[in-house]
Amino acid sequence: MHESLRAALAEQLADPARVITAPAVVERLSKDFYWYSPVLKRQLEGKAGDIVVQPINEQEVLAIARYARQHNVPITVRGAGTGNYGQCIPLAGGIVLDLSLMDQLEGITPGGVAICQPGLRLAPLEQEAVKQGWEMRMYPSTLAKATVGGFLGGGSGGIGSIAHGMLRDFDNVRALDVVTLEAEPRVVRHEGAAVHDVLHCWGTNGIFTRIWLALTPAVAWSQFTAAFDTFDQAFGFAQEVAAEDAWTKRLVTVFEWPIHSFFTPLKQIVADGKALVVIMIATAQLPDLRAAAERAKGQVTFTGPYQGPRTQPLLSDYTWNHTTLWAIKADPRWTYIQAGFSPSHCREQFRLLRERFGNELLWHIEFMKNGEGAVVPGSIPLVYFQSEERLNEIIAYCREIGVFIANPHVNYLEDSGRYRFDNIQLKTKQIYDPRGLLNPGKMISFARKDDES
Repeated sequence: MHESLRAALAEQLADPARVITAPAVVERLSKDFYWYSPVLKRQLEGKAGDIVVQPINEQEVLAIARYARQHNVPITVRGAGTGNYGQCIPLAGGIVLDLSLMDQLEGITPGGVAICQPGLRLAPLEQEAVKQGWEMRMYPSTLAKATVGGFLGGGSGGIGSIAHGMLRDFDNVRALDVVTLEAEPRVVRHEGAAVHDVLHCWGTNGIFTRIWLALTPAVAWSQFTAAFDTFDQAFGFAQEVAAEDAWTKRLVTVFEWPIHSFFTPLKQIVADGKALVVIMIATAQLPDLRAAAERAKGQVTFTGPYQGPRTQPLLSDYTWNHTTLWAIKADPRWTYIQAGFSPSHCREQFRLLRERFGNELLWHIEFMKNGEGAVVPGSIPLVYFQSEERLNEIIAYCREIGVFIANPHVNYLEDSGRYRFDNIQLKTKQIYDPRGLLNPGKMISFARKDDES
């Protein structure tokens, strides 16, 4: 079966070598960082596609989509595989559509919009944007590896979200070209509000082929860390910096001890037993930030310039969900949840959770701006895994006390935190993928109609 599928797909490409059946390669390109979750690790172990196809342009994507539609072959789209929900792991075999060779930056407009193919990696985009006086509005902690298409398909925000919100906010994504799996596949351009039809849908309702991503004027940045005797002190200082518009910042994170004891390469800037604040601040404001931290009883432990993705140390490598990776390296029983706390009641929420679950949960907070412009304490708390039942108990209690949870221990879109309750993503799938061939099983509210032809 694989040989006949390989031969048929090879006819759709200019170079048949870009159709891959080698089992080890297919296995590797069928995986992401799903193992951050012990639940998904058990559920998804052994899942893989049948074949990998690597198109180099939109015409080849259309040809592959046309073949898959005619022959009812599932397609799972892959970026760089840096997601954590098993977004790009095929549940029904079929084609793994690896877009990594569609990696061109087609240009940056005078108004600061990057026009790029989905396989473009974020680090080269950032570097080229800076050369032209721009920078990305936000990027995940996986900057060095992640692709633009993967970020838009499976991510939501990151470093920069303190100023520019999440991908879904403030017209950060200007337009998307998407290949459909209709009876006759076509390219549909989504602009403005229409991007939300397909944004953060895990490739379940369309295949990105071109992206218009808004940038922001470049800033000279510096990295900064300060230690505080208590988490409450550190949180209070970080919250003030995050909320005050006078500070030009790209990242504001606070860790409670012992999370940063897991960051082996940062031992020299970590004070044992103390909470740690990590900030990316405009270099011109660094002296004022140092003075503010010292007035707040903080001990400044590091300052240094940010010179792009290869900066050493790159402190963003320890924030957002990279924190989980460092924790797992220290003890594989650590996992995580994704949480949004109340700006006004977060301390009470922290207290209630600590009273009920003790040090099963450890806090690190990444402040971000929401779509209304308010600064909120987002978080990816570490959770010491006891059982799936205990994990679900923690999630349920969070929701009971008003903590928003995007559940990273399920492998479907609806509970992952970015599903729109107006059902626009489902409605789009019903039009663009009526046979349910795109990443099947990941949008569980979709049901193929029996009479669909």
